[in-house]
Amino acid sequence: MNLVSDFHRDRIRSVLAASRLMPVITIKHLDDAVPLCQALFDGGIRVMEITLRTEHGVEAIKQVREALPDAWVGAGTVTCVDQYRKAETAGAQFVVTPGVTKALLDFALTSEAPLLPGVSTASELLLGYGLGYREFKFFPAEVAGGPRALKAFGGPFPDAVFCPTGGVRRETAKDYLALGNVLTVGGSWLTPEDVVARKDWAQVTEIARASLSDIS
Repeated sequence: MNLVSDFHRDRIRSVLAASRLMPVITIKHLDDAVPLCQALFDGGIRVMEITLRTEHGVEAIKQVREALPDAWVGAGTVTCVDQYRKAETAGAQFVVTPGVTKALLDFALTSEAPLLPGVSTASELLLGYGLGYREFKFFPAEVAGGPRALKAFGGPFPDAVFCPTGGVRRETAKDYLALGNVLTVGGSWLTPEDVVARKDWAQVTEIARASLSDIS
């Protein structure tokens, strides 16, 4: 049985260690992708999760990778192997899923873009755990039990670490990051829809900078 390689685990650890906050980015207009991510980068964010929730996700990843070579750029909301392949082709440096299937977990073992699999239960965690995965996305974090659930996971899974997303707010990020098994927190509050709609990139930079200051 194939297991997660040291390369994959080292890459994911590097991603999670690069920024304590990971914006969950949905691109509604392709020409927003580069300036939005540049604004986040200028505010101190070094990891970008660009979701495939719109038709612009794959191309946005490609453009941001080219424009911001010093940032980690990954694909989020990947739900099938076909999307995974498209994310790889676009240059995604990592892939994030909202949940797990055996097909996704197996495909990721041989991919150049390592996987951060999404889990919300101990059973899902065990599915990845058996293949050597130790880094997970906890989603939807608030609905699935928040910090108390992650603290409970620390008992049976002492070497597993998490990036909680889903309902996490700027005001609650610090509660998650206080846990020893949380390395970074993901959220959409870093890119408010109204701010992005009016292309107020300076405000995005300020939100990023202030959010990082809140957790320092």
